[in-house]
Amino acid sequence: MTGAAGQGFVAARPGAVLGCGARGQNAAAVAALLDCLARGLPIHASLTGIRPAGPAPAPMLCCQSSGSGGRVKTIRRSHGSWIASFEVNRAAFGLSAGDRYAVLGQLGHSLALYAALEALHLGAGLLVLAGDGPRSQVRQLAEAGVTVLYATPSQLRRLLLAAGPGGLPALTHVFCGGGKLDAACRAGMAALCPNAAIREFYGASETSFITIADAGTPEGSVGRAYPGVRLRLDDEGRIGVASPYLCEGYAEPDLPPPPRRGGYLFTGDIGRLDARGSLFLRGRESRMVTVADQNLFLEDVEAALAAAGAGLCAALAVPDARRGHAVVAVVEGAEDEALAARLRRACRDGLGDHAAPRRILFLPRLPLLGSDKPDLAALARLVGAPP
Repeated sequence: MTGAAGQGFVAARPGAVLGCGARGQNAAAVAALLDCLARGLPIHASLTGIRPAGPAPAPMLCCQSSGSGGRVKTIRRSHGSWIASFEVNRAAFGLSAGDRYAVLGQLGHSLALYAALEALHLGAGLLVLAGDGPRSQVRQLAEAGVTVLYATPSQLRRLLLAAGPGGLPALTHVFCGGGKLDAACRAGMAALCPNAAIREFYGASETSFITIADAGTPEGSVGRAYPGVRLRLDDEGRIGVASPYLCEGYAEPDLPPPPRRGGYLFTGDIGRLDARGSLFLRGRESRMVTVADQNLFLEDVEAALAAAGAGLCAALAVPDARRGHAVVAVVEGAEDEALAARLRRACRDGLGDHAAPRRILFLPRLPLLGSDKPDLAALARLVGAPP
């Protein structure tokens, strides 16, 4: 398969769906997806379900962004833009119809939808476990003999907290996207899945794969350019991407298309490339704030909090008349003064006094997006941060 723009996904083979977990919406979403594939209809996927995007057959797909930037966007792309990377993965990683895939998130999220369509297009089996508890997910992954797992770092951390003895020896490929995979999570997954190659990738709903990391990637990097991708960083470190995997734009008529310059789509992220072409991310341009005349990426604060034992957490910035901004941290869990002191100290020691949170708010559960990332817009409203 070439991944040409006019090419459509193939229909699933009989028996391809291994299970849909305990949630009825998973079965409904899978059934709707299979119906679109069987009838050759364009696909519209969102967190409310999957439906045909139009009555006429067309190799088009509409999926939604996670909404981490505040507004959920409906992204239009050709089937061929994903098929091209299916074929890269087949050749590069030895994926085949003999594999058994699993996803832990809803099919309305682009990462889970991508993995599901890759499995069905290659003729592999598919297990959808969105909404099930992590203990149940671990059990079903083991019972089904899943070999390929696509997940976000948050989803992997939940698996690790729930995992018991025995591990997941059948897993041979773990693809992690949607956030930074920290060293502790990587080490935990290596122990849980001793036969798996763990590959972190960087991308976005608009771009699909941008870079992919492996065992030889330098610490802190998200890897080198994925096959077929060209990277360009401007003088400020803004990341531009040119590849066959880019989307065609947004379905919402009031939204301008993603910014492009010179044939490159710019992601809104800031980074740097080393001499070998390994990409190191700093963070989202929109999440860089000034505190006491120093630039601070809130992602760096979140990394420091997580490394100090915060678990699921988020960092936000609120206006401050004297310092420009002040950092507020939100941590999932019960109130813990000793942990709060440790988190402040970790941020101060690792990033500087300006990065230490002025407030640390503990919540029993953090609001999450469909991608299992913290809902920053909801948390901003809670702490009084600008949208």
